[in-house]
Amino acid sequence: MATASPLSEQSCHPCEGGTAPLSQAEIEARLARLDGWQQSAGEISKTYRFRNYYETMAFVNATAWISHRENHHPDLEVAYQHCRVRYSTHAIGGLSENDFICAAKVDRWLLAAP
Repeated sequence: MATASPLSEQSCHPCEGGTAPLSQAEIEARLARLDGWQQSAGEISKTYRFRNYYETMAFVNATAWISHRENHHPDLEVAYQHCRVRYSTHAIGGLSENDFICAAKVDRWLLAAP
Protein backbone atom coordinates (compact mmCIF):
# COMPACT_ATOMS: atom_id res chain seq x y z
CA MET A 1 0.00 0.00 0.00
CA ALA A 2 1.69 3.21 -1.18
CA THR A 3 1.15 6.51 0.55
CA ALA A 4 2.18 10.09 -0.12
CA SER A 5 3.48 10.73 3.42
CA PRO A 6 7.23 10.52 3.99
CA LEU A 7 8.44 7.02 4.81
CA SER A 8 9.93 8.26 8.09
CA GLU A 9 6.47 9.31 9.31
CA GLN A 10 4.90 5.90 8.71
CA SER A 11 4.83 2.92 11.07
CA CYS A 12 5.68 -0.70 10.44
CA HIS A 13 2.96 -3.33 10.23
CA PRO A 14 3.45 -7.03 10.95
CA CYS A 15 4.29 -9.13 7.89
CA GLU A 16 3.09 -12.70 7.92
CA GLY A 17 4.16 -15.60 5.78
CA GLY A 18 2.06 -15.54 2.62
CA THR A 19 2.48 -11.77 2.22
CA ALA A 20 4.17 -11.08 -1.11
CA PRO A 21 7.48 -9.20 -1.12
CA LEU A 22 7.59 -5.90 -2.99
CA SER A 23 8.09 -6.08 -6.75
CA GLN A 24 11.27 -4.69 -8.32
CA ALA A 25 9.34 -1.64 -9.54
CA GLU A 26 8.00 -1.01 -6.02
CA ILE A 27 11.51 -1.42 -4.58
CA GLU A 28 13.00 1.04 -7.06
CA ALA A 29 10.26 3.61 -6.33
CA ARG A 30 10.98 3.39 -2.61
CA LEU A 31 14.77 3.45 -3.04
CA ALA A 32 14.38 6.71 -4.95
CA ARG A 33 12.93 8.20 -1.74
CA LEU A 34 16.02 7.25 0.30
CA ASP A 35 19.53 8.70 0.18
CA GLY A 36 22.42 6.33 -0.31
CA TRP A 37 20.62 3.02 0.23
CA GLN A 38 21.35 0.19 -2.18
CA GLN A 39 19.56 -3.02 -3.05
CA SER A 40 21.40 -6.32 -3.27
CA ALA A 41 20.50 -9.98 -2.68
CA GLY A 42 16.99 -9.38 -1.32
CA GLU A 43 17.93 -6.60 1.08
CA ILE A 44 18.65 -2.89 1.24
CA SER A 45 21.78 -1.59 2.92
CA LYS A 46 23.73 1.54 3.73
CA THR A 47 27.07 2.15 5.41
CA TYR A 48 27.26 5.07 7.83
CA ARG A 49 30.67 6.56 8.69
CA PHE A 50 31.63 8.26 11.95
CA ARG A 51 34.60 10.08 13.51
CA ASN A 52 35.18 7.53 16.26
CA TYR A 53 33.92 4.44 18.04
CA TYR A 54 31.79 6.42 20.50
CA GLU A 55 29.78 8.01 17.66
CA THR A 56 29.45 4.64 15.94
CA MET A 57 28.07 3.04 19.11
CA ALA A 58 25.69 5.96 19.72
CA PHE A 59 24.33 5.36 16.22
CA VAL A 60 24.03 1.61 16.88
CA ASN A 61 22.07 2.28 20.09
CA ALA A 62 19.76 4.74 18.36
CA THR A 63 19.18 2.24 15.55
CA ALA A 64 18.36 -0.44 18.14
CA TRP A 65 15.84 1.92 19.77
CA ILE A 66 14.16 2.67 16.42
CA SER A 67 14.07 -1.05 15.62
CA HIS A 68 12.54 -1.88 18.98
CA ARG A 69 9.81 0.75 18.58
CA GLU A 70 8.96 -0.48 15.07
CA ASN A 71 9.45 -4.17 15.91
CA HIS A 72 11.49 -4.55 12.73
CA HIS A 73 15.17 -5.30 13.20
CA PRO A 74 18.13 -4.86 10.86
CA ASP A 75 21.36 -6.75 10.62
CA LEU A 76 24.18 -4.48 11.81
CA GLU A 77 27.87 -4.81 11.00
CA VAL A 78 29.77 -2.63 13.46
CA ALA A 79 33.39 -1.44 13.22
CA TYR A 80 35.43 1.34 14.75
CA GLN A 81 34.30 4.19 12.46
CA HIS A 82 31.38 2.75 10.54
CA CYS A 83 28.24 0.67 10.73
CA ARG A 84 26.55 -1.12 7.85
CA VAL A 85 22.79 -1.44 8.24
CA ARG A 86 20.94 -4.12 6.28
CA TYR A 87 17.16 -4.52 6.16
CA SER A 88 15.05 -7.33 4.75
CA THR A 89 11.83 -9.00 5.86
CA HIS A 90 12.78 -12.58 6.62
CA ALA A 91 9.16 -13.67 7.20
CA ILE A 92 8.30 -13.02 3.54
CA GLY A 93 11.69 -13.78 1.97
CA GLY A 94 12.23 -10.34 0.48
CA LEU A 95 11.65 -6.65 0.96
CA SER A 96 8.57 -5.09 2.50
CA GLU A 97 7.42 -1.53 3.14
CA ASN A 98 8.74 -1.97 6.70
CA ASP A 99 12.34 -2.13 5.45
CA PHE A 100 12.03 1.24 3.77
CA ILE A 101 10.18 2.82 6.70
CA CYS A 102 12.93 1.81 9.11
CA ALA A 103 15.68 2.91 6.72
CA ALA A 104 14.05 6.34 6.47
CA LYS A 105 13.68 6.57 10.25
CA VAL A 106 17.38 5.79 10.77
CA ASP A 107 18.32 8.46 8.22
CA ARG A 108 15.98 10.98 9.85
CA TRP A 109 17.42 10.32 13.31
CA LEU A 110 20.98 10.81 12.05
CA LEU A 111 20.07 14.13 10.42
CA ALA A 112 18.42 15.32 13.63
CA ALA A 113 21.25 14.18 15.94
CA PRO A 114 23.37 16.97 17.46
